Amino acid sequence: MEENQNNETKFKAIPVTESSSSSKSAKSTSGFGKSVLIPFISGVVGCAVVIGTCFGVPSIKSKLIGSTTSNISNSGNNSTQSNGYVKEISLSNYSDTAVYAANKILPSIVGINIEYTINTNSFFGKSTSTANASGSGIIISEDGYILTNNHVVSSSSESNSYYQISEAKKVTVTLFNDETEYEAKIIGKDEQTDLAVIKIEKNGLTSAEFADSDSVKVGEFVMAVGNPVNMTSTVTDGIISAVNRKITDSDGKTFTCIQTNAAINSGNSGGALVNSEGKVIGINTLKLSGTGIEGIGFAIPINSTTDITSQLIQYSKVKRPYIGISGIDLDDTTAKKYNLVIGVYVRTVEEFSAAEKGGLKIGDVIVEAEGKSITKMDELNEIKNSHQIGDEIKLKINRDGTEKEITIKLGEQP
Repeated sequence: MEENQNNETKFKAIPVTESSSSSKSAKSTSGFGKSVLIPFISGVVGCAVVIGTCFGVPSIKSKLIGSTTSNISNSGNNSTQSNGYVKEISLSNYSDTAVYAANKILPSIVGINIEYTINTNSFFGKSTSTANASGSGIIISEDGYILTNNHVVSSSSESNSYYQISEAKKVTVTLFNDETEYEAKIIGKDEQTDLAVIKIEKNGLTSAEFADSDSVKVGEFVMAVGNPVNMTSTVTDGIISAVNRKITDSDGKTFTCIQTNAAINSGNSGGALVNSEGKVIGINTLKLSGTGIEGIGFAIPINSTTDITSQLIQYSKVKRPYIGISGIDLDDTTAKKYNLVIGVYVRTVEEFSAAEKGGLKIGDVIVEAEGKSITKMDELNEIKNSHQIGDEIKLKINRDGTEKEITIKLGEQP
């Protein structure tokens, strides 16, 4: 406090000291002029200096700030003081980006409502009730085809021994700025990729525009659009937090996803994750929830959906190559315990399958596929899925301690 007072005193005292010294010097060489005129003139000059300080400097300062603001606006960079705080910045460009992206995508996003029948088994007997759920979808053609998640329109993962949920009895769609409920038909669905296509009988719709999801970058602006908790046409923004994130859901299915911190809530499933141009880069599908978890959501990259979508429209399912076995992963510990080798233990072989026709037997251990070492069923499936139905793949197996090679002609998954 004393230091501040001393500084303030020094700032004010300099002009007074200078004026007082001039007065004493003038008094020793003159009379009236020295004792009256000079002090009067000095006072006028001093006053002018003070007025200049009070009114001139703020004017100059204002011009400097204006210049700085102009530079910020043109360059897009933040101006910071030495304490690390932003002094001035324009958010108009960011706001315009969000407004543009929202206006571009909103007419292509729909709300989906589903009606189910629940059959309950309890101590008091069997009962039937009706349940409703909601989700989101993306218009992919002007004549009414809509892309969404399989879990939005399918209830298979929700059933258990106490109750059974029927397939969707009724699916309705609500369009942007339109309260009419349009009844939809399920065209096709795929549990493995969690994708589905539905259709309404309406033309002239605004189909979404897709971007290249393989080119997205961490930190890039994104917007999630959908129908969370039945609040239609809701947008939330954020950035891409990570790409190629491997996520396993509660049913054990693994997805390669785009991770985002844009808020994704119940009902957002099947909606769009878009870039700054309002183009779709992903399908909002998963989120992490729980104590201490916030802002971790996942979208299926749009590039990985195009072939699936085409097959769902054409065949109502996805045609996949098929071997026809179930297997158990054998790590070093398990293999030693049962006197086996590391690989995939063949647990079952389906009748008339590609595996049976190719000579695979229960108890075989698959150790290689197409020349690559195999330790997990996922690795075998990845190699299988890189081929087409009818292709042949070579497997190396260990049977009763002896290795041999067999050739499998891939069938079609039923």
